[in-house]
Amino acid sequence: MSDGGTSRASVFERGGARKTAEGLAHLTGFGNEHSSEAVPGALPEGRNSPQRAPLSLYAEQLSGTAFTEPRAHNRRSWLYRVRPSAAHPAFTRTDNGGLRTAPFTETVPDPNRLRWNPLPEPPPGTDFLAGLWTLGGNGDATQRTGMAVHLYHANADMDRVFSDADGELLIVPERGGLLLRTEFGLLAVEPGHVALVPRGVRFRVELLDTASDSGQSPTARGYVCENYGAPFRLPDLGPIGANGLANPRDFRAPVAAYEDVEGPVEVVNKFCGNLWTATYDHSPLDVVAWHGNYVPYAYDLRRFNVLGTISYDHPDPSIFTVLTSPSDTPGLAGVDFVVFAPRWLVGEDTFRPPYFHRNVMSEYMGLIEGAYDAKAEGFVPGGGSLHNMMSAHGPDRETFDRASAAELRPQKVDDGLAFMFETRWPVTLTPQAARAEHLQQRYDDVWQGLQRHFRAL
Repeated sequence: MSDGGTSRASVFERGGARKTAEGLAHLTGFGNEHSSEAVPGALPEGRNSPQRAPLSLYAEQLSGTAFTEPRAHNRRSWLYRVRPSAAHPAFTRTDNGGLRTAPFTETVPDPNRLRWNPLPEPPPGTDFLAGLWTLGGNGDATQRTGMAVHLYHANADMDRVFSDADGELLIVPERGGLLLRTEFGLLAVEPGHVALVPRGVRFRVELLDTASDSGQSPTARGYVCENYGAPFRLPDLGPIGANGLANPRDFRAPVAAYEDVEGPVEVVNKFCGNLWTATYDHSPLDVVAWHGNYVPYAYDLRRFNVLGTISYDHPDPSIFTVLTSPSDTPGLAGVDFVVFAPRWLVGEDTFRPPYFHRNVMSEYMGLIEGAYDAKAEGFVPGGGSLHNMMSAHGPDRETFDRASAAELRPQKVDDGLAFMFETRWPVTLTPQAARAEHLQQRYDDVWQGLQRHFRAL
């Protein structure tokens, strides 16, 4: 149980996102029963829904799982807010922009290996929501199965509020930090960190950077995994033991902070693949206190406790799993989030980069910074690659030649930070991804020149 905790400002302050981010306090721990109040005495004692909630607030439960799911998996929080969420007008349809949702049926699944350069620069005034661009995905959001891969490129703060009823959003910044103003409070994430916004939680995104060295408008760029399935959890450790990989204590949850604003506020809701909008007469980010385990959180990927071989052979990439969304088959994830963080390579008589591979799972990889040790060129920060199930992939020719001849001394890999969304089903592209100008046309060439070296004895 984590209790109490208030930020320096219990009421949201507009503007100055970077200054606000630097002053934030947090609760720590993954899956904890947290509690927090922005105003002392706002949390009721001994019950969740008293006849009259303290400070004349409204009590409201937010359920991220069914009531009757096993206690170990159940996610819910109680919110104590200025107005109940039910106090809003009707929603109407609005344009989806570049956002798409499963089932993806406009193209056929592609067995080819594919790679994209970063998204092009967005038009002026593009906020996080308008800057979302769907690459593809699988499953069916209405059945709460599968996932989608999105990218975002934004150059403006959000004046509106967004929530996603279809899935939780794992946000992976690559360029520029973000300040997330959520119903539960504030979270700040920089490149190298990730943030998770649970299904249905309302939030607004502001850019942390107010200037750029190039003199251009500040931009924020990155990746988003929309998980339609079971909420992400920490993977079981099995024979690893009690410690390792992502440590629960390193996850940060927000402390309560609220926005008490009268006046028109646009609220956009993603529901069954479409965006719907309504104009509230108040801000819905008005939660004064809360308790529970269904909360947004952030995590610094460089705190990942990397495990690997200290004898021979490169381990399977599952050893780098940060979060997993389990499916109905034990050990088979709807989607895994995997990070290739700085680490030592010490394997003897071992080809140290990732090995050549065909996988029943499908893999979307992105690069946050530096270089990936299996691709010498062409895979750049902000870009990404897709290797659908059973597509043959592995190190490019230059990497293979170099690693095959390298002297095997202990080597620190600390010049890159890559990640992977690995999913049990093929990722079907959106038409905009299949026809994108930033889709690399000759990705297969990286494996050309892998010559025959076999000689029969």
